[in-house]
Amino acid sequence: MSLILTFLGKGGTGRTTVAIAAAKRLATQGKRVLLAAQDTGPALSLLLNAPLAPDPQELSQNLQVVQFKTSTLLERNWEEVKKLEAQYLRTPIIKDVYGQELIVLPGMDRALELNALREYDASGKYDVIVYDSSGDVSTLRTLGMPESLSWYSRRFSKLIADSELFKTISPSLPLIQGIISSVLNVNWGGDNFAQPPKEVTNILEQGKAALADPKRLAAYLVTTDDPTAIATARYLWGNAQQVGLSVGGVIFNGAMTEMVSEFSPLPVSAIPKSPIGDWQLLMDALPDFTQATQAPKPIEIDISSREVRLFLPGFDKKQVKLTQSGPEVTIEAGDQRRNIFLPPALSGSTVKGAKFQNGYLIISF
Repeated sequence: MSLILTFLGKGGTGRTTVAIAAAKRLATQGKRVLLAAQDTGPALSLLLNAPLAPDPQELSQNLQVVQFKTSTLLERNWEEVKKLEAQYLRTPIIKDVYGQELIVLPGMDRALELNALREYDASGKYDVIVYDSSGDVSTLRTLGMPESLSWYSRRFSKLIADSELFKTISPSLPLIQGIISSVLNVNWGGDNFAQPPKEVTNILEQGKAALADPKRLAAYLVTTDDPTAIATARYLWGNAQQVGLSVGGVIFNGAMTEMVSEFSPLPVSAIPKSPIGDWQLLMDALPDFTQATQAPKPIEIDISSREVRLFLPGFDKKQVKLTQSGPEVTIEAGDQRRNIFLPPALSGSTVKGAKFQNGYLIISF
């Protein structure tokens, strides 16, 4: 298993530069590193002074780089989808559609990237995967997808199974299951389509476990002294806590000012501004990424005190909405909604109160 490292912040603060420097530094430390980037244009290729491809390419010792191209990720599985259609439908309708013609639907790119990260992680080839993403709320939605899908599965599987729509499409379920299996590279067999198979459930649980473990998945905020960049970083910090992603620290691009107090108690590292061409100078200024475990935990559940504590920097009580449905408590803050499945000792209890204290939302039962 790998450590997946990503960076959050406003565009133009140097996230991609920091991601490259982090990958180079970890590789020089003997880690097997994959620098994985979204298909966002030529910037990464220009900074690396190397062409990029949708498959990992050797950049230097211990360092490989890949640039996700979602159309390619989708195309790779298209032939399998066509074989399945021919097997289950008497008159195939997509047999003459080629993978190169496919249009990536909104949201599909994120799901395909997340699945690619999962497969690279499971390959055992890398100690660290540096994910150079868009670094915004959409990145947090991507990383929080296993938790979201798990919640939808828990809440809607029975409703789906009993619906008229489900009964109508039942004859086509083998084809639908096959398509999902091909695209996500999982085995969705069996007769109960509404209930995810054990393999899919395991993948979701593994994703949730990785998200909750800063040794497996961690983020760092990147900002400059620009007030808008700092406000954006704080906003993303709070949203990251909502999806359960540990933020290990702040990387301040340029000379630090008194505004770094906005990120207490996170450690702050200052890096020289835009040192393009002098990677060693930048690498030496980066923090120790193994120390993300010392950051405040996004959530703590204290059974003895009958409390759930969520660290929500950047928010106040007026910006938070709390609801409860059976053993689950839903917290809405910022642009994220978090569903907390209470442990057995608290699952039969109702919320008695909630308060903010030192950046924490404390819920009492």
